Amino acid sequence: MLNHLPSIALLVTTAQLTMILIAVAAIFLVFILIAIVKMYKLKAENKKLMDTNAFKDLDESYKDFTGGHLYGDN
Repeated sequence: MLNHLPSIALLVTTAQLTMILIAVAAIFLVFILIAIVKMYKLKAENKKLMDTNAFKDLDESYKDFTGGHLYGDN
């Protein structure tokens, strides 16, 4: 009954599959490299900001607030 309908078979050769996987891997590799470069830039910027005088003044005036009753240290 259904023999007269054309059968549609999606066949992918191993060469085509390999090329698709290589392309996807290359795209992810580019994203990973961009993330690594961004991480190093942010790390350098953070180090530069931490070396400024604003954070040095903050460290000297810091008071430990964990000794309060909310933390169980009555």
